Amino acid sequence: MTVAKNLMAGRIMEDQIFPYPNLRDKDREVLGMMVDAVDQFLGPKHQDFKRWDREGMQPAEFIQGLRDLGLFGLIIPEEYGGIGLSNAGYARVLSQSSTHDSSVSLTIGAHSSIGMKGILLFGTPDQKARYLPKLASGEMIAAFCLTESGAGSDAASVRTKAVKNADGDWILNGEKIWITNGGIADLYTVFARTSSPDGKITAFVVEAAWPGVSHGPHEDKMGIRASSTTTVSFVDVRVPAGNVLDTEGRGFKVAMAILNNGRTGLGGGAVGGMKALIALATQQAKTRKQFDTPIAEFGLVREKIAQMTIDCFAAESVVWMVAHYIDSGVEDYSVEAAMSKVFASEALQRSAYEALQIAAGSGFMREYPYEQITRDSRILTIFEGTNEVLRLYIALSGLKDVARSLGEMKAAVDDIFNNFIKGFGVLTGYAEKRLTQTTGVGRDKILTKLPPPLREAAEIYERYTNEFAKASEYLLRKHGKSIADRQHDLKRIADIGVDLFVGLCVLSRAASLGNAPGQEGVQAIGIARVFALQAKRRMANIVRRITRNEDHDMDQLAGFILNQGSYPWDVT
Repeated sequence: MTVAKNLMAGRIMEDQIFPYPNLRDKDREVLGMMVDAVDQFLGPKHQDFKRWDREGMQPAEFIQGLRDLGLFGLIIPEEYGGIGLSNAGYARVLSQSSTHDSSVSLTIGAHSSIGMKGILLFGTPDQKARYLPKLASGEMIAAFCLTESGAGSDAASVRTKAVKNADGDWILNGEKIWITNGGIADLYTVFARTSSPDGKITAFVVEAAWPGVSHGPHEDKMGIRASSTTTVSFVDVRVPAGNVLDTEGRGFKVAMAILNNGRTGLGGGAVGGMKALIALATQQAKTRKQFDTPIAEFGLVREKIAQMTIDCFAAESVVWMVAHYIDSGVEDYSVEAAMSKVFASEALQRSAYEALQIAAGSGFMREYPYEQITRDSRILTIFEGTNEVLRLYIALSGLKDVARSLGEMKAAVDDIFNNFIKGFGVLTGYAEKRLTQTTGVGRDKILTKLPPPLREAAEIYERYTNEFAKASEYLLRKHGKSIADRQHDLKRIADIGVDLFVGLCVLSRAASLGNAPGQEGVQAIGIARVFALQAKRRMANIVRRITRNEDHDMDQLAGFILNQGSYPWDVT
């Protein structure tokens, strides 16, 4: 079981969270140059970004500049002409580009995080040799083609179809929608329905130049307007047998692996956006005066800036922890990656709201950057898996393993007389666990690698890991298999899990920074303590609402409004 799934079972895997990971030495050397180059290239273009947002485009010469900087080869190994950054290093570059413009990060990220990631993860030696050098140089830009009009979060409902010919080649037909980089891509990773006995979806590498491949006009979007988003159509496209990714029928697993592996890019971008907002908000607060006093002196403004900083620190902590898991070769990090995406995307939206509020009327004007950042950030909770679907995934993934442990307990009861020692051992462990959950007796300090100032925060996570296990088991025992249909309860489980995992990442990072010179170490400890107290309040409320809530009344009201089709209580 993974770190997050163990939390649901009442266990903290301390050695997988502490100490907080460091960037690779190789990444540090490269990042110093890359970050400076990104700032030098993007810094003078802020007025251009505003104009391109209104026009809904990035000019060809700007895309060429991204090529020249090597930004399309960030994670491609050096042997294929790339820079060879780790996931952690890649997220750091996306964080930096996002301090300037979200559309820029999306053009780079859609190429690297998902567009060509399938070749990197599942490509044959021939596929890698053919495509990775061109993808690294930016000669080919990649896009990820999964979403259809009837298949968004429900990826299994893909209708694009590929039929296998007698010679092993495929004929591909269908249309994909809302494809980032769709209008500028030279290569698409495409998911289509096939009749393989091993699975219903297969992944293909498709070149844009092939006959039958076309894309629609640029979509007129609310945010990230300068990045290319189009439909992509495939009409009788012949795909060579050698362009199947992984094996026939395994496309769904390929898609999920790509999305999970790519979440650090999205998370890094969210962190960069928050850093830009904090800089804007602090400058605004120090220069704007009300009642002859800088608004930076007002308690409610200071609270906003402090909360933005806490959210940014927490998002950064969890995103780079997940990047470390990926870079370390951890096999299953999907739940942790989903948690990082949920938290970072929502934290950015909160920060955008508060920064605009600090700017007040100015923030509402197009002359200033706040409204564009607010529009740009809105997509993050939607794409690469909506946060609602990811919450269900988080909860059900963990509950499945908890349910399995309950199943083992039942088997132990059935087998206790046939295999006394084995059965007794399982039951004894279960009994001890139940005693600890119920009374706290026998619960030692689980987190041992912490400085004294963080001990109180650690106790919060120890206590609520125990509460998390109790809540998970309660819901499983009460609802059994029908828990999969109880989305309110699943959201609660997911939200406790997010607070626990993110909070432990914050705790780990603060512990590693506690001895930093000056105020940075002191303030990092303070952030960890505040986040723990805030998480405690949220988790306590959620635990109460597992048994006492308004779910039934809310559902009845929703049913009534859905039947009515509108709000019925006009004042007359």
